[in-house]
Amino acid sequence: MAKQEKTPQDRSIDQATIQTLEIAAANNVLTCFDRADNQEPGCKFGTQGLCCKNCAMGPCRIIVGKEGKDRGVCGATADTISARNFIRMVAGGASAHSDHGRNVAETLLKVATSDKSDYAIKDEQKAIKVAMDLGVEVGDRDIKDICKDIAEVALAQFGQQQGELLYCQKAPLKRQEIWRNLGVMPRGIDRETVEIMHRTHMGVDHDPEHLLLQGARAALADGWGGSMIGTELQDILFGTPEPLTSTCNLGIMKEETVNISVHGHEPLLSEMLVAASLDPEVLEYVKSKGATGVQLGGICCTANEILMRHGVPIMGNFLQQELALVTNACDAMIVDVQCIFPSLPSVAACFHGSIFTTAHIAKMPEAEHIEFNTDNALETAKTLIKRAADNYPKRPKGKINIPQVTEEFVAGFSHETINYMLGGSFRASYRPLNDNIINGKIRGVAGVVGCNNPKVQHDSCHVEVIKELIKNDVLVLTTGCGAIAAAKAGLLKPEAAAQYAGAGLAEVCETVGIPPVIHMGSCVDNSRILIAATAMVKEGGLGDDISDLPAAGSAPEWMSEKAISIGQYFVSSGVYTVFGVTFPTLGAEGTTKELFEHMEEQYGGMWDFEVDPIKHAQKMIAHIDKKRKALGIDKARERVLADMDTRREIS
Repeated sequence: MAKQEKTPQDRSIDQATIQTLEIAAANNVLTCFDRADNQEPGCKFGTQGLCCKNCAMGPCRIIVGKEGKDRGVCGATADTISARNFIRMVAGGASAHSDHGRNVAETLLKVATSDKSDYAIKDEQKAIKVAMDLGVEVGDRDIKDICKDIAEVALAQFGQQQGELLYCQKAPLKRQEIWRNLGVMPRGIDRETVEIMHRTHMGVDHDPEHLLLQGARAALADGWGGSMIGTELQDILFGTPEPLTSTCNLGIMKEETVNISVHGHEPLLSEMLVAASLDPEVLEYVKSKGATGVQLGGICCTANEILMRHGVPIMGNFLQQELALVTNACDAMIVDVQCIFPSLPSVAACFHGSIFTTAHIAKMPEAEHIEFNTDNALETAKTLIKRAADNYPKRPKGKINIPQVTEEFVAGFSHETINYMLGGSFRASYRPLNDNIINGKIRGVAGVVGCNNPKVQHDSCHVEVIKELIKNDVLVLTTGCGAIAAAKAGLLKPEAAAQYAGAGLAEVCETVGIPPVIHMGSCVDNSRILIAATAMVKEGGLGDDISDLPAAGSAPEWMSEKAISIGQYFVSSGVYTVFGVTFPTLGAEGTTKELFEHMEEQYGGMWDFEVDPIKHAQKMIAHIDKKRKALGIDKARERVLADMDTRREIS
């Protein structure tokens, strides 16, 4: 039977994506969607976690239950191999986030020790708060001296060999004891990743449960270490996000402006591009090329970073990166690290625009490399924008295809912002959130995060999961490409509560003035969700640990190793976490049982897997209801006004 070709409508629910896919097809240009189809049928051994290539005796492919083929050459079982593969994914994801955090710490140190930096300390109050968290003396010291010590303490966390990571002390006390008792309290960020690579080398650790314990420790070093450092120190340097409005999708590009896509994850470069785009000298150069100005637009988590602090519009999420070039209106795509397709130069060659790599660790054949470092940050940013402006007159006449598709939304919700919005300047508190969970107006809280994956219809799983959750009065926190999917679907607007949310959640959102889906930043900012969950515990009334909360996590369209690390640090922190699309251990029953069952006994949180988005959301709701019942808040309570006799009895 002939393979049925997928239509653009099969590939995405997003209208801008559908339109540009049609243009790509008409020009015989392959995109990630086509390449995903061309990979089918996928390797079942790899998909199920049953392939090992950690030594040259293999690769070994395990067939469970078939004698003689149910072990690798060395004798490793399916469970050992899948556990090794799984925690190597954790190591890769934790390394990506933590290297990001290290770069931010190094930049803060340069700013604090130099009088000529292009960066500045934007949020002194956040710096003082972070100093107190990290044990740095404040007193009446100069803010630069305080930030110098913050940066040095933060950098020491990466190479620390013994003890405990400082930010782990922010977790609830009961959670810290669980980590200590299991032996997974992280010692140093780099150490835990190196130990994973050692343990998974041929001939070292063969016990699946023992391997997964080290995976948990490395993931915690990401969530409560490298990622948290990155988020907190970025707030010091660039400002703590506050609510703002913006627009999203490919339609943000304009025919009369130089359109620049800023793609990647680390905001060190993108912050300077924002500054350079406003520079009078740069704007004069741009106008000399016939354009009226510069339109920056973010893709992936760089989009979320410059959105949260500057309101820069979002051009698209992960699977839209090639399609930005298909419009013939993107004059340059400037990239740094993570989630960047090496196909971009070949797509640009068929349409319009230049690809510029900028990170010293990330080059790409056929792309031009203009190295960025913090010593010449603003000058490099100016150069890049001028190079984009040089392309503006070269656009193919009559072939500009910008989809007229945009959506307005609200973003910029940090932990501090939520605290303020719920309680105000003088009584900032999570009390109103906890009270509305206790009284049942809000059923619970869910984090829906993660990537896109061409194995499923683009954006559809994110949107369907979120709609099902908010319909059932679950407040959703979102980050990363999932947040962008929600924005494009109109779910990040306050008026979305009346349209999509249940009556209880809608009432709370209308009262506070927030959307039913709260945009909390980039994928490194999932650490903000950990802090928010901890604040709910400390506020009282919902148990004494994160695992007691009526809360759940989700990554409906995940694809990267970072998602596995994020999922594991949420599970290790006590959160029930559901993944969609696929799961990397399903071929190994023992390892999967460890993740999906035994971890709940160990951590109070566990993994789960569900492809169907409605069933996916219903699993989360069932878990939330289970936690509500355990807390004794599962039944509606009648409001009783106390008379004077009753009050005397109470007193």
